[in-house]
Amino acid sequence: MTKFRNFLAATAVAAFALPGIANADGTVEVLHWWTSGGEAKAVGELKNAFEADGGKWIDSPIAGGGGDAAMTALRARVVSGNPPTAVQLKGPGIQEWAELGALNDVQDVATSENWDGVLPPALAEIMKYDGKYVAAPVNIHRVDWFWANPEVLAKVGVTDMPQTWDEFNAIADKLQAAGITPLAHGGQPWQDATLFENVVLGIGGPEFFLKALVELDQDALTSDTMIKSFDQLRKLRGYVDANFSGRDWNLATAMVMRGEAGFQIMGDWAKGEFLAAGKVPGKDFVCAATPGKGFVLNSDSFTFFKVSGDDRVKGQKKLASLIMSPGFQETFNLAKGSIPARTDVALDKFDDCAKKSHEDLLAAIESNSLVPSMAHEMAVPRSVRGEFMDLVTNFFNSDMSSEDAVKTLAAAIKRAQQ
Repeated sequence: MTKFRNFLAATAVAAFALPGIANADGTVEVLHWWTSGGEAKAVGELKNAFEADGGKWIDSPIAGGGGDAAMTALRARVVSGNPPTAVQLKGPGIQEWAELGALNDVQDVATSENWDGVLPPALAEIMKYDGKYVAAPVNIHRVDWFWANPEVLAKVGVTDMPQTWDEFNAIADKLQAAGITPLAHGGQPWQDATLFENVVLGIGGPEFFLKALVELDQDALTSDTMIKSFDQLRKLRGYVDANFSGRDWNLATAMVMRGEAGFQIMGDWAKGEFLAAGKVPGKDFVCAATPGKGFVLNSDSFTFFKVSGDDRVKGQKKLASLIMSPGFQETFNLAKGSIPARTDVALDKFDDCAKKSHEDLLAAIESNSLVPSMAHEMAVPRSVRGEFMDLVTNFFNSDMSSEDAVKTLAAAIKRAQQ
């Protein structure tokens, strides 16, 4: 592993010597995985703004909602000495690439524009390495959301969103009895992990979530609370349709839109899909936090890799400044379904789901119930996240007992940390 890291560092340095693409107003090649409707619209806003400012944008989308395919492509690009200019990256992954010497910093931009004064401190630290900004956040996403079709719920006499998992199970049973799929879900590991961390939050609460999914405490991982979490995950498995395997998340969102399913459990990028389809919040779809009285944080950001050529370096700085501009933060997040990463952007144009997200975010910061998403790479290294996803997906698609799942998970996490 050490040799591989040294090799990556060497190729990253070699990439710094590659010739750039001449463009006086800055060039960026941007690698990302925003390819669905709402996401594509959002990244299109960034591209248009960059080009309107005289820059040249080279788009490098890699399909796959969880970003795993994009990370595989990124590793191949860096190893070959040809990294993109900017990459959609987040959480510990930013620090891991920085440790390899593969990143450029944009601290001069951050200093001149006072990023420290407008970003939540916890998020700002994730964007830095050795005290310097190497990434710029475009948004704050909340992961612990129910999305529901109110017309479908009304068919079984339900008007209020569930506050506990027991309440959700009762509604799901009614939907199933009426021949309606209770839960729209895509059988992909990152989606399974999203369900899992929502369940853990609802069963154990924010403090337990932190101990188990962030601190990786063995007592928490092997506790009765974790067993109960897997019991609830097994209940959710019974509420999905037979064709869930391999389904992309946005297709599951479409099931709720079309009235084929009652609920989806997904981050608020799902709202971007509803909005892109012309759906009206509170009328065509409703949102509510999943149980747990916390806030599971996910944040998209662009990380700046070592490239050469004045045009590319200028492009990085131009892109960093653009991403953090209040006008772009508003425009982008209105399209994406998230809320601005900057705390000083007015939410007048945002819908009630976004305002609820912002309100709950501030409350979670105040009550220490803000937790980083394990499933969406905000909490743990990718190797540890991979162990969670492998076990959860195996459990979801087998008859493994909750007791065996807990034992296997705890052992796998311990191995991943060695």
